[in-house]
Amino acid sequence: VQLQASGGGLVQAGGSLRLSCAASGGSFSSYVMGWFRVAPGKEREFVASISWSGSSTYYADSVKGRFTISRDNAKNTVYLQMNSLKPEDTAVYYCAAKDRRTVTYHDWGQGTELTVSS
Repeated sequence: VQLQASGGGLVQAGGSLRLSCAASGGSFSSYVMGWFRVAPGKEREFVASISWSGSSTYYADSVKGRFTISRDNAKNTVYLQMNSLKPEDTAVYYCAAKDRRTVTYHDWGQGTELTVSS
């Protein structure tokens, strides 16, 4: 599946932003979708994931209570609503897809950059 992430930008601390990831060319509704991020000088970090049906979601402790992942299978799109943003959320955000029976994400989007100013 091809993934196209969008919605990044520059936002002040405390602000909100919503990322989108549009999928094409695959069975989007059967995939687990995840968001990851790479902060400057750091390793890739898991942010959130959502089951194929949307009934189960998982979050990194660092974003729990501030970020919400959701999906619209009719639009082949997954979202990441980010509230109460902090400077430490500054990163390039990537969406990814995996089969629900596997551990490894097999398709990745190109990334969208978020900068949170203090």
